[in-house]
Amino acid sequence: MSARTKARKRALDILFSSDVRGDDLAVTLAAEASRAASEPAREASWLYAREVVDGIIDHRDEIDEHITTHSRDWKLERMPAVDRALLRIGVWEILFNDEVPTAVAIDEAVELAKEFSTDDSGAFVHGVLARVARAA
Repeated sequence: MSARTKARKRALDILFSSDVRGDDLAVTLAAEASRAASEPAREASWLYAREVVDGIIDHRDEIDEHITTHSRDWKLERMPAVDRALLRIGVWEILFNDEVPTAVAIDEAVELAKEFSTDDSGAFVHGVLARVARAA
């Protein structure tokens, strides 16, 4: 598993935890930063995970607007928390990270959805992210 794939999973954990607990994302990120400081072996995955989560914090309204616009009849709050987090990661990578090819952002989000969410989540995440990418 690549460092970026590990970082996306770590970002997913942070976003999911914040969402499910109802905690402010910046507070959850700060707590994870404290923990990460004691894990120097995982620094490569931490740095990109932090970049992703910071980017989502900075652009959350715009990201959520893209998700809502392209999710076709699914309200953001009705989506499974894992799908919502993965969509936020994918939209951030598509729109705000020129280092990640769009196809890679979509494929990574879909694979994580297949691993950690419902049977239908992979197709749902793929469809929303593909529509976001076409509109970008």
